Amino acid sequence: QVQLVESGGGSVQAGGSLRLSCAVSGYMYTLKNFFMGWFRQAPGKEREGVAIIDSDGTTTYADSVMGRFTISEDRATTTLWLQMDSLKPEDTAMYYCAATTYLSEDYWRKLRGRGVRPVDFDYWGQGTQVTVSS
Repeated sequence: QVQLVESGGGSVQAGGSLRLSCAVSGYMYTLKNFFMGWFRQAPGKEREGVAIIDSDGTTTYADSVMGRFTISEDRATTTLWLQMDSLKPEDTAMYYCAATTYLSEDYWRKLRGRGVRPVDFDYWGQGTQVTVSS
């Protein structure tokens, strides 16, 4: 079992910064092939991927946050981070940390090729609210 607990959300003005953290417990980092990431969901909108990191350390970002957000991890402390700079009002949403379960090498490569989606993730945190005012 894997548990994910987010923290670091809050309210900031446009142009400000926040750093979200996700405490990861369980067997996550014993897996060879996996994805972890940050997603967000605004009221009335679908959940969308913001930033993804895979077991090779490769990162991908949504176009809307490219150059402003940075995903990183510390495997020693089993923590996933999301540094958010130059925040905009449209970044306002509930932010979730997520992780996949065990993936075969072939399936991991398939997902890596077509890009992961929320439905591919098995474990989710409870979310942390980010509100950006203009």
